[in-house]
Order: sequence, then C-alpha cells, then structure tokens
Amino acid sequence: MPTFVKIEEGIVDKATFDQHVSAHQAYVQDLVAKGYKARSGYWADFGGGMMIFEASSIEEAREVVAQDPLIKNGCVEYQLHEWRIVVE
Repeated sequence: MPTFVKIEEGIVDKATFDQHVSAHQAYVQDLVAKGYKARSGYWADFGGGMMIFEASSIEEAREVVAQDPLIKNGCVEYQLHEWRIVVE
C-alpha cells in the first residue's frame, strides 16, 4: 500500500493548538487501529511536525488528512506527499 506524508506547520498560538492535540492523538490511534500504520510527531528543533501513514490512493490520503482534528480546527497548514520508499 502507498505511504503518504503530511508535513505541517502550526498557524495558531500554542494555547489554541494544545486544545486539539489530544483529539489529534486519538485520531492517529484510531488510524492505527484501522490499519493505516500511522505515526505522528513534531520536529525537535523547530515548529511543525509530520504524520506518516498508508492509504490506498492519494484521494484516500486526502480524506484521511481532512479528518485530522488539527486540520479541521485550522491549527496547521500542510503539504501532502506520496513517499516512495526505495530501501526498507
């Protein structure tokens, strides 16, 4: 199954962002339970973060991202890319 990466940058203040972190974490855990092999985290040295996950198509990946609470609540701007792994 294709792998996708959502690279994000926060666009709201930390207090607003933090209000939606637990919902985002629960959302990622739900994706894992559904077989998307999702992982999410933030950059240690600057703002923003990344979520990596599997989906059957770019269209499905867009739907997955659109349901992320950080996106639904306008907390981040993001880019979505298919990541073609060449070495595992």
